[in-house]
Amino acid sequence: MRARILLITGTDTDVGKTITTAALAAAITTRPGQGRAALSVAADKPAQTGVRPGEPGDKDEIRRLAGISSVTEGTRLRLPMAPVAAADREAAALPTIDQHAARLRRLARKHDLVLAEGSGGLLVELDRARKTLADLAGLLGGNAAVIVVCRSGLGTLNHTTLTLEALQRRGLAIAGVVIGSWPQHPSAIELDNRRHLSSLSVPLLGAIPNGASQLLPAEFRSSATTWFSRLP
Repeated sequence: MRARILLITGTDTDVGKTITTAALAAAITTRPGQGRAALSVAADKPAQTGVRPGEPGDKDEIRRLAGISSVTEGTRLRLPMAPVAAADREAAALPTIDQHAARLRRLARKHDLVLAEGSGGLLVELDRARKTLADLAGLLGGNAAVIVVCRSGLGTLNHTTLTLEALQRRGLAIAGVVIGSWPQHPSAIELDNRRHLSSLSVPLLGAIPNGASQLLPAEFRSSATTWFSRLP
């Protein structure tokens, strides 16, 4: 059964998860129909940190760039920290992993595909029971698969392999890997890294060009399909 929920995680923070989520949403909703109606895509951010109430966050950037209307958050916290640490500083409640799973299931009943962007890396804790995005993927079972967003430069092979191994050891479905920011003039190291990533047992889905978030939304959407060699 094809996954109805794609969980977007990273090898680290600031690797390009938000721009990758927006690019996937844009590419999936604008790819040629081949006789099919356009797919309905929703996006969700279980835990947004580092953004004050009323300020634009990751969900707003995804909506702006991808042009999809169904974009939600599980919780929002002011401090740019891991969710549990930020909630502790604010004495704020956190949704449980079961509540996150229930929200994503509701979205999946209304849409063809749901993209859920994690916080930081795969094993960052999302609730006070120390549950992570990996646990969320496990709860969602066969309806979910994980996309790993990685860096292009030095160190990415180790970080990417560790993340993939953690997913595989848990028996979680992996949809593929995306390079979250690919330079216009890649170095020899980056070219070698991309070749290595394309040889892994999971597919290298594509690479998002550096600066893609600076494109006008219409250009972002029309270009997004060219950034992926395949779509999940």
